[in-house]
Amino acid sequence: MEPNKLKHLLSIEDLSNEDIINLINRANLFKNGLKLEFNKKVFVSNLFFENSTRTHRSFEIAERKLNMEVIQFDASTSSIHKGETLYDTVLTLDALGLEVLVIRHSKVAYYEELVQSKSLSCSIINGGDGEGQHPSQSLLDLMTIYNEFNHFDGLKIAIIGDIRHSRVARSNAQILKRLHSKIYLCGPEDWYSSDFDQFGEKANFDEIVHDLDVVMLLRVQHERHESNSGFTQSDYHQAYGLTNERYTKLNDTCIIMHPAPVNRDSEIASECVESEKSRIVEQMRNGVFMRMAILEAICHERGILS
Repeated sequence: MEPNKLKHLLSIEDLSNEDIINLINRANLFKNGLKLEFNKKVFVSNLFFENSTRTHRSFEIAERKLNMEVIQFDASTSSIHKGETLYDTVLTLDALGLEVLVIRHSKVAYYEELVQSKSLSCSIINGGDGEGQHPSQSLLDLMTIYNEFNHFDGLKIAIIGDIRHSRVARSNAQILKRLHSKIYLCGPEDWYSSDFDQFGEKANFDEIVHDLDVVMLLRVQHERHESNSGFTQSDYHQAYGLTNERYTKLNDTCIIMHPAPVNRDSEIASECVESEKSRIVEQMRNGVFMRMAILEAICHERGILS
């Protein structure tokens, strides 16, 4: 099985269904011990202008497992604070010899200016753009689901919580619909956007809880709300969260997912985070191997594989 070839990874929509299955299979090979050698030293940097633990460190561990040369970048001490634009920061790093940049930024579609530039030769991996896309998270989520069920067709998947503000919700709803899963969207009305109507149907969690294959919980995106959410943690948990009572109503083969960080006893009861049905920790494990597959695909396109 040949690895994918990718110049950039900007959106889950950039990938065909075949690309996705191939990336999942490559990630599973890495998970099972596949070693990879490049034909030269590969320089990579992770530019995170929004807070991150899982995505940032997962990419860094994936890069180090592939023996890439990771050049540290601290947004808080970069020339951005002297007025330098993101484009000029990337232009500088490209000139210095960086070949792959993983970028997270608050601006939706920040990458468009970068990939359209004829002056830049580096590859861009989108680590999250505002309320836009989060393709690597979506891919690791797809890997987790596929490893559980070995297919997507007809799976009943509820995406629950802060739909409107979540790039994870958008990426996953888009691609899971294309993969012929049945998508339900649950949560507060004020946190819903009508442009999600194209991906699935609005539903009440309690009315569908018995019939689900996947419960995909979302973190409440407090930092993207213009004002107080209007919910106490306890109120939100009882109205929309996975309570212990709702957990007991899930069918035997249903799995629970969350992109993390988890707000315990808000989106999910603390006892359910590491429960038998939970795959939250497995998602994090899978993230390293999926990001190795993404990096391999980028390097394959750049002719770096031996």
